[in-house]
Amino acid sequence: MNKYEKAATGAVALMLVAGAAIFFFAPTDYLQGPVQRIFYLHVSSAIAAYGCFAVVLVGGIIYLRTESPVADRFARAGALVGLVFTTVTLVMGMLWAKPIWGTFWTWDARLTSTLVLWMIYAGYLLVRRLSDPGRQSARLAAVVGIFGFIDVPVVHFSVTWWRTQHPGPIIVNDALPPQMLATFLFTLACTLVLAAVLIGIRYRIETALDARLNVSEPAKVIAAKREAEPAR
Repeated sequence: MNKYEKAATGAVALMLVAGAAIFFFAPTDYLQGPVQRIFYLHVSSAIAAYGCFAVVLVGGIIYLRTESPVADRFARAGALVGLVFTTVTLVMGMLWAKPIWGTFWTWDARLTSTLVLWMIYAGYLLVRRLSDPGRQSARLAAVVGIFGFIDVPVVHFSVTWWRTQHPGPIIVNDALPPQMLATFLFTLACTLVLAAVLIGIRYRIETALDARLNVSEPAKVIAAKREAEPAR
């Protein structure tokens, strides 16, 4: 078992422990009942998605400045993992909304902006897939990833900027009982570990793909070309 397999096993084990805490440690919500337990994974997945898209943002900025394939690989990995967690957020939210709101979906500011976020980074990955690998594709995707991150604070603050059906922030308002808060923080930590491990694994895959496509460091390519040129 290599280090990636060990890390993945550890991350999955942590998520199983978090699941046990959600169902057996956290108390049942008085108003919403058992369905409220979706909250722990729903919010944790959203925050993990924010973190993944921050990786895309930083990777894109670094790539535009240095054209480092390492930064580009991290951006690609972060976009894919972030899209997965955004999907989990949307699905968990819909499952929670049905018994509480009576519908799976409403064009609420929080839900709509989250869907837009999903579409932006799905578009980012589509750009990478449809474009020929290389500098132009990486630069275009970096711009998409950087400007796409603008929607992250829109999603996060939508419940305070507009009147929405979605509940407002409860963590910062200290609205959770101690056991619920402890369960949420533990689930969040486990989810962030899982996201980091998935990014690491995906980065390794992107490195292998670049090696197969012979994508090299720009500085090394330029140096090799200069050495190949005849002396004048």
